[in-house]
Amino acid sequence: MNDTLLTALQYYGAGAATLAALIVSLNLGRRRTGWAFVIFVTSSIALIAWGFLQPDSEGIGWQNVALLIINAIGVYRYLILKDNPGNPDKTQGETEQ
Repeated sequence: MNDTLLTALQYYGAGAATLAALIVSLNLGRRRTGWAFVIFVTSSIALIAWGFLQPDSEGIGWQNVALLIINAIGVYRYLILKDNPGNPDKTQGETEQ
């Protein structure tokens, strides 16, 4: 496999994950957090490719398969789902104290 491509996949994956983590940590709102999860998805895809194409790096590949699933849930939750699951309706039995 072309070393330049492998290096690009590795560093893109690392950089994109770092950027996405920064965006999530800043708590800039639902829409921006959703787009951070999209960046996480691209990072996971790059690191899956790198992990399975680079000799002796299958562990990173499998880890990012799991992270891809988690990140896809984040995209669904923050960009596709219309209601806010993190803010339950108070009529569901919760009381204010």
